[in-house]
Amino acid sequence: MPPINLKRIPVALTRRGYEVVIGRGCRFQVGEELRRLGYGAGLKVLVVSNPIVFDHYGTHVMEALRAAGFIASSLVVEAGETHKTPATVARIHHACWREHLERGSLVLALGGGVVGDMAGFAAATWLRGIAVVQVPTTLLAMVDAAIGGKTGVNHPGGKNLIGAFHQPRLVLVDPETLSTLPEREFQAGMAEVVKYGVIGDMHLFIKLEQAEDLSSVTAVGPTLLMELLCRSSAAKAAVVAADERESGRRAILNYGHTLGHALETLTGYNTYLHGEAVALGMEAMGWIASREGHWQEAEHERQARVLAKAGLPLRWPPLDPDTVVACLNSDKKVRQGRVRFVVPRALGQVEIRDDISAERVGEALKALRSS
Repeated sequence: MPPINLKRIPVALTRRGYEVVIGRGCRFQVGEELRRLGYGAGLKVLVVSNPIVFDHYGTHVMEALRAAGFIASSLVVEAGETHKTPATVARIHHACWREHLERGSLVLALGGGVVGDMAGFAAATWLRGIAVVQVPTTLLAMVDAAIGGKTGVNHPGGKNLIGAFHQPRLVLVDPETLSTLPEREFQAGMAEVVKYGVIGDMHLFIKLEQAEDLSSVTAVGPTLLMELLCRSSAAKAAVVAADERESGRRAILNYGHTLGHALETLTGYNTYLHGEAVALGMEAMGWIASREGHWQEAEHERQARVLAKAGLPLRWPPLDPDTVVACLNSDKKVRQGRVRFVVPRALGQVEIRDDISAERVGEALKALRSS
């Protein structure tokens, strides 16, 4: 039986827009959703997933695809930032070759942001680009990574330095898959939800403030969770539609990410989850913005309380500030040698600046150290 109360959020691109479809149990409808898009029986679909997710949901998706007449095959790869490499993408390319995927075929990413990024990049580069469908199973991927067409892998010199813009044909979000997500992963995803509240959705931020506990899917509850998913997805869709390839406004989505990516890189991608690093980046930028007079300290404190309510870290490790600044200078968002930061002006409003000094960054990291 089809899931009820499906929410359809359009990503209104000039060329080939798509929908983010949100609803409990909708993973069982993936085949029907593809038929709705005009894909016919006999289409080859390669499902890329990781071991844990595929064990929970792979059978559901494979059976749904085959019931709709598609020829479905699968590839299970290890997830985690340390596996987000060209070597793993080469495995996906080989599976595309092995299964004889054609230009009319598609890749379906079933998993979190790492799987989605790698499968999307493989699809973007196989036969110079075949279709990809995103079926995210982590909160972070549902509200951020699966939407917008950013794909890629890491390089030893920095995060996501190798990649391509490749928009999906569909993003299918089933909140039921969050029931098997580790609590820490859920908390990491909440960092991106908080980000949307700070950069442009004051109503969303107030909803987060009013909640008693944001640290688990159980604490959030199904009603609030659905609203957070819909509002966050709509916020991401609106920004992507206005600036598909990050030439201007879309850069506001990087709030907390510039410093967060440096933290991930310097700790070898094995200490902090992406959302945890983003939360620390947001806290650092909040500290800097309040000291520079860009927003009020009271608003910085409100942001910190919401992040803490979601179980996210607020204290930086004792990294050498000069090393962090050097890492920032290799970030892909650097323009003409200047690091661009997303700086809050008020809750619900941010701006992009390239005049934050290395000294100020160093002061923030020292002030926020855990020891």
